[in-house]
Amino acid sequence: MKIENTRVFKGRNIHAHKKCIALEVNLEGYENIPSNEIHGFNEALLKVLPELYEHRCGIDEEHGFVKRLAEGTYLGHICEHIILALQNKVGITAAYGKTRRIKDDYYTIVFQYEYEKTALACANIAVDLINAIIGSKSFNFEGKIDELVNILRTEETGPSTKAIVEEAQRRGIPVIKTGEGSMFQLGYGKSSRIIEATIGCNTSAIAVDCACDKLITKEILYNQYIPIADGGKVRNLIDLIYMADKIGFPVVLKPRFGNQGKGVYVNIKNEKQLAEYYNELSNTYKEIIIEKYIQGNDYRVCVVDGKVVAAAKRIPPFVTGDGINSVEKLIKILNEDPRRGEGHEKPLTKVKVDEELINHINKQNYNLNDVLPKGEKLFLRENANLSTGGISIDCTDEICRENVELCQRCASAIGLDICGIDVCCRDIKESIRNNGAVIEVNAAPGIRMHHYPYSGKSRNVAKAIVDMLFKDIKRQIPLVAVTGTNGKTTTTRLISYVLKASGYSVGMTSTGGIYINDECIDMGDTTGYDSALTILMNKNVDAAVLECARGGLIRNGLAYDLADVGVITNITEDHLGLNGIETLDELASVKSLVAEAVKDDGYVVLNADDYMSMKILPRIKSKIIMFSKSKDNEYLKNNLKNGGMAIYINDDYMVLEQNSNIYPMVKINEIPITLDGILEYNSENAMAACAALIGLGIDKEIIKYGLRSFYGNEQCNPGRFNIFDVQDLKVILDYGHNIEGYKAVLKGAKKIPHNRLIGVIGVPGDRTNSSVLEVGRIAADNFDYIYIKEDQDKRGRKCGEIAELLKQGVLSTGFDKNKIKIIISEEEALSEAVDNGSENDLIITFFEKYEPLLRLINTKQEKINKELTNFA
Repeated sequence: MKIENTRVFKGRNIHAHKKCIALEVNLEGYENIPSNEIHGFNEALLKVLPELYEHRCGIDEEHGFVKRLAEGTYLGHICEHIILALQNKVGITAAYGKTRRIKDDYYTIVFQYEYEKTALACANIAVDLINAIIGSKSFNFEGKIDELVNILRTEETGPSTKAIVEEAQRRGIPVIKTGEGSMFQLGYGKSSRIIEATIGCNTSAIAVDCACDKLITKEILYNQYIPIADGGKVRNLIDLIYMADKIGFPVVLKPRFGNQGKGVYVNIKNEKQLAEYYNELSNTYKEIIIEKYIQGNDYRVCVVDGKVVAAAKRIPPFVTGDGINSVEKLIKILNEDPRRGEGHEKPLTKVKVDEELINHINKQNYNLNDVLPKGEKLFLRENANLSTGGISIDCTDEICRENVELCQRCASAIGLDICGIDVCCRDIKESIRNNGAVIEVNAAPGIRMHHYPYSGKSRNVAKAIVDMLFKDIKRQIPLVAVTGTNGKTTTTRLISYVLKASGYSVGMTSTGGIYINDECIDMGDTTGYDSALTILMNKNVDAAVLECARGGLIRNGLAYDLADVGVITNITEDHLGLNGIETLDELASVKSLVAEAVKDDGYVVLNADDYMSMKILPRIKSKIIMFSKSKDNEYLKNNLKNGGMAIYINDDYMVLEQNSNIYPMVKINEIPITLDGILEYNSENAMAACAALIGLGIDKEIIKYGLRSFYGNEQCNPGRFNIFDVQDLKVILDYGHNIEGYKAVLKGAKKIPHNRLIGVIGVPGDRTNSSVLEVGRIAADNFDYIYIKEDQDKRGRKCGEIAELLKQGVLSTGFDKNKIKIIISEEEALSEAVDNGSENDLIITFFEKYEPLLRLINTKQEKINKELTNFA
């Protein structure tokens, strides 16, 4: 068995509404060999991975997967369960998976994941394990699990960041991970905020620098009459002895720039110890501080947005003797506490036996092999940091008013909106002016100790942080997603146009490019995941309209979480035979993702006249707005009965109906893109756009204005039935590239007065042969003369292959072969069509690239104008 291909989905996708990975695997001859026919396989697998006993599998009963193994199931399905079990084994919650056969030995395995690198490692281990069992080879399973744990540690989200992310998600604020560290974007566009661990986007960089510099922190706090430990910077050994003598023992040595208690030596009682520790620190740190050692307990006070939100007493890790076990054994027992894990994976961290720990217990006249007397407490470290095994006890309700005010003044003095203040005193209930001092101010405080104290009440610091970040934001930016076979781009542009008229700064993706209002920041077909992400992460955008094409949905899924409005214009034959999508039903399943990923209080816009769109109705959970060319459409009427809304055409008016109230919006012939109602498909696109805007709550008068002022030209809607006058004939440029697109354009074009109808036709190379032939037949039924061209991007076809198929399609109808000409270049084809055109001819070019043809037309018209000027 081997993995042939991997696709990682970072959000909702065609397989599931959660992050998942799709593997294409080759069973290498085991396609029809079930598990119960592979000697010893089941027994060996369950011995290595007994967690599989807990899998209920598709039959949803206790030990369901084991039952399937005994009955005989196939390697793809087994691999899926192993991957999930491996993730569970290292502490990751992942339960969703499915497996289906593609062809012969090839299967697709889809499984849920949380961390990408770890999940992919699980997939590789699963395949290697299966191969090892089948081949009766040794397999170092425990070693692989150790490797897996190490990978997870490098990419897992820390508890503080995770708490903030989960708090945002609980509020319906979408989350985007940025990079491989702890940076996340919460929300979209202008309503987004960035966090990195517990540093917010509004946190002052200067304030962070101040907090990271312990010397500057001391100076600022001293200036504000906040009690601090006496001390300063040490320049050399002589200076060290002088300052220690001046301060008085015991003292503390620590690096000027440090974190997590690293390099801190406390309670130094004499010059010999002081010189020894100073020499050790000098090897690692350039700048060192000496301070008076403050007797008392270690407290952490968390301040968010100028207010104390949590306080905890921190206690270094310790063991209590039982008169039987050694210190080393007691540490092992301590680490067996299920609340303790590696790093930050659990509320508490395991205590590591290292040189620092050994030195500390040696100072207390113990070593690892000593048996600690019963009831005696031995502290294992000097500091109480949770990252080295310390514990916290909540004392938020105990901190006295004066200490609250002092800590809030500390945060203000440094300039931090989120910070952790380390206080050493006898009791936090009493003023630290009389019994302690502020030791440090932390710019990125861990909040695990407050969310998961060893004892006491949990404090939701993440809530306070999210409250602060979003206190000026009432709601997320409106987001509209548009998909379908035809009409997506026009609908997307029209929605964007009206939103701009409403005062929004609109980010739009389409087949024409990525736009921020009227500025194009990238040209081309930008209807996929990355393009959408560009809009969602742009801080100038306060409304997003995203065109979502089939290919992007299949390859990467959705870049966003949930839309306010999802639009499906129609679902007809296009791109079949690609990416495993063979039928219209499968295509509808892909497109329906846009309709399914809509907020509960949002709207889905559907074409009631489109049969395939109506087939996906059972998938939709949100409110529905249907549009139709007829008010008598049964689907539309049923939707109204069920409390939905409808947009339809009645007596040449576009009408909105809701709750038995009818609102005439605009006459169809007043909508420029319909060409006085000639282009029926643009009437449908206009209704789809109107429905989406109604769903967003846009004022009806603004919608009417937008419908009446959005033109079908190169400024508003480039490449969509744009009509140009070139001398005494007309040229239409349109992006129609499939059967229904050709039919719709030709139906409208034939209503325009003309002499001859001339076609410059082509089809993308990834269409099926039958579709290409059908386009040829449609062209033959409508055009008087045909130029056949090809796209520059052949999409896997040989040069001339598509042109020959189109010619066959044309000739199959009995079309005059003398009225066909193949010119591969679409620019040359259009140029010749124009040059050979007669008065009142109408030339339609179904283009691949718009801009070169637009330049060609402008050049020809300029040449004609110049000749006329010279003649005059």
